[in-house]
Amino acid sequence: MPLGEHVLTDYASLRLSLKAHPMALLRSTFNALGYVRSDALATLSLTKSVKVAGIVLIRQRPGSASGVIFSTIEDETGIANLIIWPKVFERYRRIVLSARLLGVRGKLQREQGVIHVVARELFDMSSFLIGLSEKHGGGSGFLSPADEVRKPGADQRGRPPRSQDSLAQVLPKGRNFH
Repeated sequence: MPLGEHVLTDYASLRLSLKAHPMALLRSTFNALGYVRSDALATLSLTKSVKVAGIVLIRQRPGSASGVIFSTIEDETGIANLIIWPKVFERYRRIVLSARLLGVRGKLQREQGVIHVVARELFDMSSFLIGLSEKHGGGSGFLSPADEVRKPGADQRGRPPRSQDSLAQVLPKGRNFH
């Protein structure tokens, strides 16, 4: 199995992979788009806008926070904590609630050893996950050769193969507030 498909399959069943982090496989693309790794946030200037991306782990909206959403994303080097103000949330509501791979542009904030990115813009980067298996030697979805022998293009139960759109849904949605 190609590495990209192996990682996606691990995430589908275990919600993690020991082979690689999805962002490690996508890092060159995200570097070219100007995204920094989360471990770099500790040393970057506080005066410039920063772009960071990662797998969404948690979205929370405490009742005592006046509508502010706190989210945590993860890349191959660690986590980044996000602050999403109510006005930004209303503008990017669908992205905040549905993205599996989230890109954020915002202002870096460091206080008492805690690092946050105060979001100004949010981007659903989940579509990059579709190309993960294709770029890393696959594109055939999650079918085994035995499935192809039984009925070409179908799984063991005779259903059609997963569409490429469903590959982006493999990663967990993250823990959400309700």
